[in-house]
Amino acid sequence: MTDFQGRKIYKGKAEGVALVTAVDISFYGGVDPETGEVVEKDHPLEGKSVAGKVLVMPSGKGSTVGSYVLYALKKADKAPLAIINRETDPVIAVGSIISEIPTVDNIEIEKIKSGQRVEVDADLGIVSIHE
Repeated sequence: MTDFQGRKIYKGKAEGVALVTAVDISFYGGVDPETGEVVEKDHPLEGKSVAGKVLVMPSGKGSTVGSYVLYALKKADKAPLAIINRETDPVIAVGSIISEIPTVDNIEIEKIKSGQRVEVDADLGIVSIHE
């Protein structure tokens, strides 16, 4: 198991399968709030769902409405289990807080691969990869 120490953005613990992208996601217009599917044209995750995954990405981008899209995803039970960023932007931070999604940043996301089992202990800022 490999551990990374990061910074807590929003508390909580979650464990699940990583969905990793090297490209920032805009939740407003980039993710369907009813299904969790990435719909942003030409995004590497286009067609994949963030629902029930540990979403790993550099940061967020786009409109502040993205925070409310994260909230809508949570209400529809289609939100990520947790979010891991290299650097969390304000849209993801607010969205994680209002949606109560465990979120950690300051993590070397390049060392996490899609499909790996990842444990997030946002209370301590620790991300563990089960190999």
